[in-house]
Amino acid sequence: MRPSKQIVFLFTLVLIGGFCAVTGAAQDNAAPPHQKDSSIIANDGTAYVTRIVPVPRTISSEAQHLLANPEVEKTLPSGLAKWRLYYDALQVTAAKSLHADHSAEVETGSLGGVPVKYITPASVPEGHRDRVLINLHGGGGTSDTGSITESAPLALRSHTKVIAVLYRLAPEHPFPAGLDDAVAVYREVLKTYQPSDVGIFGTSSGAVLTAEVAVKLKQLGLPMPGALGIFSGTGDFSRNGDSQALFTQHGLTGNLSVPEAPKQGSESYLGNASLKDPVVSPIYADLRGFPPTLFVTSTRDMLLSGTTILHRAFLRAGVDARLVVFEALWHAFWEDASLPESQEAIGFMAQFFETQLGR
Repeated sequence: MRPSKQIVFLFTLVLIGGFCAVTGAAQDNAAPPHQKDSSIIANDGTAYVTRIVPVPRTISSEAQHLLANPEVEKTLPSGLAKWRLYYDALQVTAAKSLHADHSAEVETGSLGGVPVKYITPASVPEGHRDRVLINLHGGGGTSDTGSITESAPLALRSHTKVIAVLYRLAPEHPFPAGLDDAVAVYREVLKTYQPSDVGIFGTSSGAVLTAEVAVKLKQLGLPMPGALGIFSGTGDFSRNGDSQALFTQHGLTGNLSVPEAPKQGSESYLGNASLKDPVVSPIYADLRGFPPTLFVTSTRDMLLSGTTILHRAFLRAGVDARLVVFEALWHAFWEDASLPESQEAIGFMAQFFETQLGR
């Protein structure tokens, strides 16, 4: 339903070489009289911006309600150990739900010495039995926030088996451990499936890993998969994008401070890796010959810049790269299945793999 209160976000940005100091405020009906939209650009390019951002009417009423009531941060645990427990429990609950309503079967196993989960829809058409999707879950490379919750919606919508890779996690196992695990699984999958029948996709850090895997496959001389899905990711750890100076994981809520250095916040995943290594940051890789790729992001996604910059790099390399940008929503919003926009996004993803695999 439409929110009963008009909520506006007031934020002041100070952008100096990737650093941003931000303050936020929200108030009913209208901003205080002394607040107004303004923008001053200093001689060095620093922008001092005050903006009042109302809840947009261009999105669903459900999304409007969530923007006006940003409670999500209050429910999320702090600390990596608690974070892992929280999301591990979420994956278990999601698997039980699939079993209870008989919509899909979830099995655990191993491929190439790497633990995996198989999510197989109850109904797989004859024409889809020769194809498979590989999910590289999100979670910052440090936790599993989507092996089931990211895989199941796409498996059910596309009527295609998904193999979720439970790759090793940082900080215990920094780069390239997760990458090596994903490549090992792909090698094993090729023993059963044709490359053109395999799709690889991921959200957030999983989207990053998806691009990294593609670069590594090319370096190793392995055949490329039939299609890639890079859903809210980035291909450059050496530079912060503009959207990282504007948004948090939840858009315009929470702590809006931005890391002073590009690597800050990713140290546990990257370890001692060079930020301009073409595998770490595919923006520096030779992307020619990559398979058709779908990029999905949103206008309040902290990785909006990263996703669109990598998309353009794919285009420059002559890749069939498509980009879908949703209005006003936050990072990886499709993980909230209650939103109409989430169902639309999952539909686009499923349709993309439907048309690209098996060619």
